[in-house]
Amino acid sequence: MLTDSQRLSNGLQRQTWLQRVLHLDSVLLVGLLLIAGIGLAVLYSAFGQDLNAVRKQVVRLIVAFAAMLVVAQLPPYQLRRWSPWIYAGGVALLAAVLVLGDAGKGAQRWLDLGLVRFQPSELMKLALPMMAAWYLDRTQMPPRWPQVLTVLALVAVPTALVVVQPDLGTAILIATAGLFVLYLAGLRWRLIIGTLIAAVPLALLMWHFGMHNYQKQRVLIFLDPTRDPLGAGYHTIQSAIALGSGGLLGKGWLHGTQSHLEFLPERHTDFIFAVFGEEFGLLGAVVLITLYFAVILRGLYIALNAQDTYSRLLAGSISLTFFVYVFVNMGMVAGLLPVVGVPLPLMSYGGTSMVTLLTGFGILMSIQTHRKLWPS
Repeated sequence: MLTDSQRLSNGLQRQTWLQRVLHLDSVLLVGLLLIAGIGLAVLYSAFGQDLNAVRKQVVRLIVAFAAMLVVAQLPPYQLRRWSPWIYAGGVALLAAVLVLGDAGKGAQRWLDLGLVRFQPSELMKLALPMMAAWYLDRTQMPPRWPQVLTVLALVAVPTALVVVQPDLGTAILIATAGLFVLYLAGLRWRLIIGTLIAAVPLALLMWHFGMHNYQKQRVLIFLDPTRDPLGAGYHTIQSAIALGSGGLLGKGWLHGTQSHLEFLPERHTDFIFAVFGEEFGLLGAVVLITLYFAVILRGLYIALNAQDTYSRLLAGSISLTFFVYVFVNMGMVAGLLPVVGVPLPLMSYGGTSMVTLLTGFGILMSIQTHRKLWPS
């Protein structure tokens, strides 16, 4: 039987240079870099071989990976200590958006601080699960009704502030991240069923009083895209055509007709997977999905082996939320889910969401590489 000090010594000897010095998990890092590399290649095609657009995405990737590296250096106990303050700051910023935010395309989602322009809602994708994990770590497990209601209140405040911007897609992701923490805390099935039953009248109220007409239209178009084939249903129809035309092996890189002939809208952002599917076919899609699942499973492995409740709940929520990103985007592109404007991680063009995602993976790497005891 090995002593704790011997187990620690053996574990430290097995750590790689990346783990010891940079606190980076090699499995996660390789998976993320591979997906990001594929994303750059597809973006080059989607932008019509525009190198300037690809260079901008490379800069965003560098910033996002730098954020991941910085966060990975912070030990989990420090993240736990900061969680309430990060959550409170995030809610304050969301409230500021309603008063001072930049408006555009019918929405008010951005704060312009001069040198920096960002979406505070992105911060809440991490701040909410951090806060929920911090709270549940200090209570009896599994949570009972008082704890459940408290977490639901923590979820409801930022979710409501994002819904009124309006940004339903981001609001769903924020709420999902918080609810995953609650589920991973060992929530009893009777509480889960009770919550789902209570959500039915809430959904009806949202449909009649809380959703904008364009949001209702997305749901109706999801049920029948042909009801408006040249309007609201155009995205879904063209996306399905692009995916189907790729066949088994695809048309080849840079040879996608739907995207290059500009039939496919938002081809470099929300519908980037349709471009990928058309050019690389079913086989390419299987490879990409396998890479995503490898990253998700590694995140869940880190959560399973975390050494405290806070780290376990937070790591599990981040991993499952990443799965939701992938599932919702691919389901949306394939016509299996309504169009809600969720980007495909590390592939869709843009910077704010990417920084948030890789910051979350920095938290996962911190949890993995700062463990006090390593299994023999």
